[in-house]
Amino acid sequence: MTFPSLLVTPQWLSEHLEDPQIVIIDCRFSLANPQQGQQEYEAGHIPGAFYLHLNEDLSSSVQTHGGRHPLPDPDALAAKLSQLGVKSEETLVVAYDNSRMAFSSRCWWLLRYLGHEQVAILDGGWRGWQEAGYLTSREPSVAKQPGKFIPQIQSSWVVDCEAIKQLGERSDVTLIDSRAYDRYIGKTEPIDPVAGHIPGAMNYPWQEITTESGWTQSVNYHKARWQDYPVDSEFWVYCGSGVTACVNLFSLALAGRPQEKLYAGSWSDWCSYPQHPIATEFPNS
Repeated sequence: MTFPSLLVTPQWLSEHLEDPQIVIIDCRFSLANPQQGQQEYEAGHIPGAFYLHLNEDLSSSVQTHGGRHPLPDPDALAAKLSQLGVKSEETLVVAYDNSRMAFSSRCWWLLRYLGHEQVAILDGGWRGWQEAGYLTSREPSVAKQPGKFIPQIQSSWVVDCEAIKQLGERSDVTLIDSRAYDRYIGKTEPIDPVAGHIPGAMNYPWQEITTESGWTQSVNYHKARWQDYPVDSEFWVYCGSGVTACVNLFSLALAGRPQEKLYAGSWSDWCSYPQHPIATEFPNS
């Protein structure tokens, strides 16, 4: 079969639920209530979908530095994906959430980071699926076939705070802050202990990628969003903890720039070092 690229529609997925080459991953999550996503999954999910937890499956343990959602251990995630029936190069993984791609994009990026290109996001997410009237299930899902996921890590896709500190010496990189504008300017900070942003970062809020109901903007929108930057330059993208930055990375992929870099530790890592400079900017009154 011919796999779609980056996005699938609810209709397309409903027509391919029984395909043994497709594995569906439910990524619903709430930062305020880490067990809410699992509970929502158990109350109803797309038939055949498996649940992956942001903290337990798509991240590793929090340390003093490294951010609130460090990247997961590659071998542990590979083993989990194998249990779900994912085979390297053969399986299309479709991820969805109910938060405008906030968590499904993390899953999408992680699979690509581990070398798996056959991965897409369900446009409209869980809400779009329900509104279209497609079947839901409360039954535990069983792998359609044995999996064998072998990670091939794209290590060049990740940067750390040491690389960020050297950005002043480079003119070919644009640092992107994906958080909401009020967090970027330091007006408010609901999660991390310090407000502000990394000096020199440009603000492109991740929420702009989709409509309020969770449908992605047009491809032309994504191309126009990044068109002012030279094609031979790089984007290094961060957010609060390396999760919603992946929404902007997904937007860049839709615009034809699929290999931009993630500052995985993001703001929660940067502000954990008291010596790091912090910028705050407020609009003129």
